[in-house]
Amino acid sequence: MTLSEIAAGLEVTTEQRERGVVETDGTDAPLAERLTEFEARLPCCPGRAAAVVDAYTEGASVGRAAAVADVPRTTAAKVLYLLGEPIDPLTPTAKRVLEDWLAGEISRTEARTLAGLGDREFALGAYVATHDPIDGADAVVLGAASTAHPDPLVDARGDPDDLI
Repeated sequence: MTLSEIAAGLEVTTEQRERGVVETDGTDAPLAERLTEFEARLPCCPGRAAAVVDAYTEGASVGRAAAVADVPRTTAAKVLYLLGEPIDPLTPTAKRVLEDWLAGEISRTEARTLAGLGDREFALGAYVATHDPIDGADAVVLGAASTAHPDPLVDARGDPDDLI
């Protein structure tokens, strides 16, 4: 069998992967409307929660996002945490101290002193320790986050499967 016989019937095609710059949000409803299903669990109204998310995904700090939405910083941090952002002001040691306080083994004042936290950080840490993020809320917010600032280096990084 010759090489030409082996290659008979083979066809060479060239494909180029379609690369986009921006992912689009597939929902037609504004973020505030999509958040109404979680209104009972949010610490503020869906409109203000959406304003926090929009400002934060555009690169604002939690404090700046809170100012834009006209809510306290702790409320903005709670919104982001409940919607899936990994926000936790506590160090591992502070978490152990907070657990002791939650178990009733030490007083709040003693816990704050041992953890080295201010009132705001301690309250947010207690909130994070006693509340879980809202199931499904991260998917609702994902569309807003993906359109806010696309990753400019997405084409520069490979897929881990490419290494195998």
